[in-house]
Amino acid sequence: MTTTPEARDLETDPVDTDTVGDAGRTKRVLLAKPRGYCAGVDRAVITVEKALETYGPPVYVRKEIVHNRHVVDTLTERGVIFVDETDEVPEGALVVFSAHGVSPAVHQEAEERNLRTIDATCPLVTKVHKEVNRFARDDYDILLIGHEGHEEVEGTAGEAPERVQLVDKPEDVDKVEVRDPSKVVWLSQTTLSVDETMERVDQLTEKFPTLQAPPSDDICYATSNRQQAVKVMAPQCDLVIVVGSQNSSNSKRLVEVALQAGASASHLIDYASQIDESWLEGVTTVGVTSGASVPDVLVLQVLDHLAERGWGDVEEVTTANEKVTFALPRELRKDLDENASPKSVR
Repeated sequence: MTTTPEARDLETDPVDTDTVGDAGRTKRVLLAKPRGYCAGVDRAVITVEKALETYGPPVYVRKEIVHNRHVVDTLTERGVIFVDETDEVPEGALVVFSAHGVSPAVHQEAEERNLRTIDATCPLVTKVHKEVNRFARDDYDILLIGHEGHEEVEGTAGEAPERVQLVDKPEDVDKVEVRDPSKVVWLSQTTLSVDETMERVDQLTEKFPTLQAPPSDDICYATSNRQQAVKVMAPQCDLVIVVGSQNSSNSKRLVEVALQAGASASHLIDYASQIDESWLEGVTTVGVTSGASVPDVLVLQVLDHLAERGWGDVEEVTTANEKVTFALPRELRKDLDENASPKSVR
């Protein structure tokens, strides 16, 4: 199906009653762009695919390579074994570290177990790790804004655990204690809501007026771009469907952003089959987007599902054009056969 249908002349092109909403308006879908895979996710998924092709299964991956159920299930079928901790990987085996990054302690454990490692950490997460190291060397207290228990936060904080304090909820601000208020900096998880992050920054600044900001934005370009597209689209939508998994931080933030920006309702789904028919009752305009770890095939399935129910007119809402790409991990590049072209889950 096409996601950019020709404009309809309503005077000469009769409207099918099945495509008209309860208020007499034509049913339509607004499709956010950008959406779906970011450069870091694309790099991580290709890394695992290339590892399978180059070294053969099994390939072990610590945690989920990216937070998407479809990607994980598909790679599992191809011979990837996902584990929670490094000590579950047989000694001497190959393990890939996920896009969310790991702490130095995890690297050390892998070395002690004589594991062959490929680090698929997103370069934008690596940037935050380097910021932690830089400020820790300069003896700063580091206030990391992020969600407790998230893999990225654990890896980032693990770079300098004695210097990093996690700020998740508003009440966490009151608990922060620093040694020198003139040497405090805030950093953030890359997949947060921009607005929510700045709320925490404002709270922290009230407490520490000389609080320093990161040298450059920590929230990644893809997270910001997807949120901005939803902000533009949501006020026109009766319903916004976000394709993404429940453990995907950036996907969950898109639901929140849609509601805050004016959508009447918003829901997070992995697959089109999870759309509840009751959500569509009385709905004219449906917005569709997807998190940064979601292959576009899942979005196309949602569009097909909606088209079968009368929402066949699709208009793309474009707020940015992304051209960012990242090179594959150096551990993998040197062993790759340039002519290889593995089947992709993208």
